Amino acid sequence: MEVDAIKVDIFGPTKKAKKRNANASDQDVEMQVDAATGIEGKERSSHGQASKPKRIRSEIRKVAVPPHRYSSLKEQWMKIFTPVVEHMKLQIRFNIKTRQVELRIGPETPDISNLQKGADFVKAFLCGFDVDDALALLRLEDLFIETFEIRDVKTLRGDHQSRAIGRLAGKGGRTKFTIENVTKTRIVLADSKIHILGSYKNIQLARRAICNLILGSPPSKVYGNLRAVASRLSERM
Repeated sequence: MEVDAIKVDIFGPTKKAKKRNANASDQDVEMQVDAATGIEGKERSSHGQASKPKRIRSEIRKVAVPPHRYSSLKEQWMKIFTPVVEHMKLQIRFNIKTRQVELRIGPETPDISNLQKGADFVKAFLCGFDVDDALALLRLEDLFIETFEIRDVKTLRGDHQSRAIGRLAGKGGRTKFTIENVTKTRIVLADSKIHILGSYKNIQLARRAICNLILGSPPSKVYGNLRAVASRLSERM
């Protein structure tokens, strides 16, 4: 019996002892994982084995940043960060590797719809709208952004497209400002892309006027049609 005891001491623990030690180490690891995830206790199956802790997936939105808006985003970051975090109670960051603005629901977020509002607010700024104009998306419910291109209305290339953009802007931006004031919208002309911010009806009015200008209508005729439609809408209201 003494020889057997000496052999056990020399050659290490038996197979049963190894299994017991492995199970004990696995349990220790599982307890560490549970402590790291913050989940109290462990669910056990009918066989008595510990099941894996459930992961809580948080909603997230990612908005890609165009290269020409990096500097503007850096300059206006605090104006974007403050309303998103303080008023909407969201978590926001700029991912340098992916060049995206990421928004996520936090533990203090009162409503899940705030995530979509925050994403629309950031997208509006990246499209070219001022921060003050984009803030209306956080405060009001019935505001939207519509984007379309000149070629969606009429296929124009080269100088013809440049002249169409000039008709939309007008001398010193006068035509664009007039359409914005009459339709109560905000318009951004980004090369061949056009972004309109406003309510559904107002966006339709502004888009109709812009399409007429692209098709070649004189600005005076477009102004007259806009004022007539705007007066009819005000009478209905």
